Amino acid sequence: MSGLRLARLPDRTPVKITISLSPELNQALADYGELYRESYGQQEPVQELIPAMLASYLEGDKAFARRRRGRAG
Repeated sequence: MSGLRLARLPDRTPVKITISLSPELNQALADYGELYRESYGQQEPVQELIPAMLASYLEGDKAFARRRRGRAG
């Protein structure tokens, strides 16, 4: 123990994955990006929005959160 109040930071190395999307989902993501721009006045590439969208989805899934807590304990 170093006595520091801040714990050691976790690994923050980005992991790159490649996925294939249906044309419909690709269009929906483009539409979402446009709505984001209209709402916030700032254009963000869809590639930047997807990780935040996935994190938000997972954080909101109660069954998933319970299962993860069960595995951690």
